[in-house]
Amino acid sequence: MAFFSPFPRRSTDRFAFRVHHIASAVALLAVGSAHAQNLAEITITDMAPSQVSGFGDVPLSKAPFSAVSIDQKTLQDIGAQRVSDALRLDASVADSYNSPAYWDMLSVRGYTLDNRYNYRREGLPISAETMISMDNKERIELFKGTSGIQAGTSAPGGLVNYVVKRPPSAKDETIRSVSASYGPGQSSSTGLDLGGRFGQDQTLGYRLNVAYEDLDPYIKNTEGHRKLLALAMDWRITPDSRLEWEIERSERQQFGVNGYSLLGDSLPSPVDGTHNLTRQAWSVPGVFKGTTGSIRFKQNLAGGWLWTTQYGGQRLRTDDRLGFALGHNCYGIDPNSAAICDRYSANGSFDLYDYRSDNERRTTDALKTELSGNTNWAGVEHDWNISIMRARQLDHLPPSQAYNLVGEGHVNATYATQSNASPSYPNTNRSEYSTELSVTDRIKLSTQTSVWLGLRHTQSDRSTVSLDPLNPNPKSQNTGFTTPWLALSHEYINGPTVYASYGEGVELFAAPNNASYVNAGQFLGVQRSKQIELGAKGKVGNTFSWNAALFHIERPAAYDYAGERVVDGTQTHKGLDAGLQWSHQQWMLAGQAQWIDARISGALLNTDLNGSKPLNVPSLTLRALVQYRFTDIPGLRTSLRLSHEGSRRVTEDGSINLPSWTTLDFAAHYDTRIDGTRTQWTLAVDNLANHHYWRESPKQFGHYYLYPGAPRTFRVGVKASF
Repeated sequence: MAFFSPFPRRSTDRFAFRVHHIASAVALLAVGSAHAQNLAEITITDMAPSQVSGFGDVPLSKAPFSAVSIDQKTLQDIGAQRVSDALRLDASVADSYNSPAYWDMLSVRGYTLDNRYNYRREGLPISAETMISMDNKERIELFKGTSGIQAGTSAPGGLVNYVVKRPPSAKDETIRSVSASYGPGQSSSTGLDLGGRFGQDQTLGYRLNVAYEDLDPYIKNTEGHRKLLALAMDWRITPDSRLEWEIERSERQQFGVNGYSLLGDSLPSPVDGTHNLTRQAWSVPGVFKGTTGSIRFKQNLAGGWLWTTQYGGQRLRTDDRLGFALGHNCYGIDPNSAAICDRYSANGSFDLYDYRSDNERRTTDALKTELSGNTNWAGVEHDWNISIMRARQLDHLPPSQAYNLVGEGHVNATYATQSNASPSYPNTNRSEYSTELSVTDRIKLSTQTSVWLGLRHTQSDRSTVSLDPLNPNPKSQNTGFTTPWLALSHEYINGPTVYASYGEGVELFAAPNNASYVNAGQFLGVQRSKQIELGAKGKVGNTFSWNAALFHIERPAAYDYAGERVVDGTQTHKGLDAGLQWSHQQWMLAGQAQWIDARISGALLNTDLNGSKPLNVPSLTLRALVQYRFTDIPGLRTSLRLSHEGSRRVTEDGSINLPSWTTLDFAAHYDTRIDGTRTQWTLAVDNLANHHYWRESPKQFGHYYLYPGAPRTFRVGVKASF
C-alpha cells in the first residue's frame, strides 16, 4: 500500500485538511437540541488480565499478582495514541529511551522491557519493534513482575498484552461512532468505529476500525501521518463453537527525533522540547508498516472444559532513518579537539551521522492450543490450563545500513550538512524457533484459600549471522529450560486478600554481532531472573479500594567491558507498589506510588559498579487523579492528573543525576445527546504549568541521552455515537 508521496504537502493544504476534519465532526453534532446523559466512570479496571496472566478471568481483587487492565474508555479519555500514553497511568511504568517518533520503549519496576519478547497481542507473542496503533484496541493489559509462566523468554519487570476490539455480543447491539481530534501541537485525526451482527440468527459479527492522523506535533519539523484499517469478525457456528478472526494494517511515517545529551561533564538546563535537534534538508521520514492478525477457534466440551486453538501472525516492514547525533570528534578527525564518544562537547557540538536502514523485515508466527477446565480430586477443586505453543521470530534486514559521518551540529545553532546515504555497515539477521509447554493449576484448599502453581518448559533454537560477506560469523544456540511460578492466597471474609508468590523468568543474552565486540555474536547462556512478591488488596464498601505489594527481583547484570559484552554480577530491585481509589458522590480520588531501591552487586570485572544504582531508574514514582462531576451540568466532569518521577542517575559514578519532576494535566469532558446522538467532548491541557524538565536519561549504544518533557499542549476531541 503506497501511502507515501514524495511531494510535500503545502502548508495551506495541511491547514485546510485540519479545518475539514474539525468542521466535519462539529457538523455531526450541531443538529437539534441537547439532552444530557451521565458518563460512566473511566478508570483503570479492577478485572485481572484474562489473557496475559495465565490463570483465566480472575478478578484482580482476588488474584495473587500485580496487574492492571486499562480499558478503551480510558484510552479515549486520555487520547492515547501509543502504549506509553496508557501505561504511564501506572506508577510502575517509566520511559526507557522512549523517543517521540519511534517505537515505544518502557521499563516496568525499573527493568527495560524487551520489545522482541515482552509484548503479546491476543495472548500471542509479537514484536513491538514497530509503531502499534491504539484505535482498534479494546484494552491494554499489564502483568507486573517476572513473567516466566506467561512467556518462555522475557525480561523481568512486566508483560504487556494488546486486546483488540471485537464484534458486539448482543444480537441487537450495533456500534456506530465517528471521532475527531486536534492536538497536541497541530496534529489532527479522524476515526470510524462500526460493529454489529448479521446473518441467520445473527451468527456473524463484525467490527471495523478506520483511522487517519495528520502528524504535526509540538516538536517542530517532525511532521508525518499514520493510517489504520482493522477488521474483526466472529462466527457462532453452534452454541458451543465459535470462530474468531481479525486483521489490521497500519502505517506510520514521521521524521525522527534525536535525544539531547550531556554537555561535557555538566547537565544542561532543561530545554523546551520543541526543537528537532538533527533535522536537515536531506532528512527523510522513518516508515513503519505492519500487517498483524489472528484466528481463534473455541469449543466448549463436556464437564465445563474449553478447548481453544489460535494462530497469530505479524509481518513488519521498517525504513529506520534518522539524522543521528553521537559524541563529538569521536574518531579524532579534528586534531584540535578532544575525542568524546559518550556525550556532546562542553560547548554543545556533536557529530552528525546519516543513518538509514531500509526494508527491515520482521516476521512473527505463533500457533497455540490449550485446554482449560476444572476437576475435583478428594474433595479439592483444581482449575487447570494446559497449553502448547510453537512460535518463530525472523529478522531479515538489508545487507548493510548507512551510518556515515556527515558533519558537525550544535544544540543551540543552525547548521547544514550534506547527506551520505551509501550503505557502509553490515547488518545481522536473526532467527528463533521455540516450543513451549505450559501447565497452570489453581488448587482451592477452601472457599478462602488457594494455591496457585505454574510451570513452563521451553525449547529454543536461535541463530544469528552477520551480513558482512567477509566475516559472516554465524552463531547458533539450542537450549531448553523450565520456569516455575507459585503462590498462596487467602481471602478474609469481608476483608482483604493477602498473598505470597515466587516466580522465575529467563533471558538469552548475546553480544551484538559486529566487529566492534571481541565476542561478537556470542551467546551468553541462559540467564535466570527471580522474584518474590508479598501483597494485599481489598475493598471497603463500594467507595474505597486499595492494594499494596512488596517485591524483590534479582536479574543477572549485562554490560560492556573491555570491548566485550559480559554477564557479570546481579541487578537487584526491591520496592513497594501501592495504590488506592476513593469515590463519593461527585468526587473521585485515585493514586498510586512505587518506591524502588535498585542496586548492582557481585560484579567481578568492573568492581566500580558494585553498590551503584542502575541508570535511568527513578527511586520514587507517583500518579494521582482527582475528578469532579458537576450536578448542575449533567454530563460534565473535570479532572486533574499528577505525575511525579524522582531523581535518577545519569552517569554510573553518580556524579550527574537527573532532578525529580512533577507535571499536572487538566481535562474537561462533557457527555450529552443531540437529537439522540450521543456525543462526547474533550478539552485537555497537558503540563498545565508549562514546566521544562528532563523526562528521562537513558544510556544507549554507549551514549548518554536526555529526553525533554513535552511543554504545555492542548487537545480537543469529539466523538459521536449513533
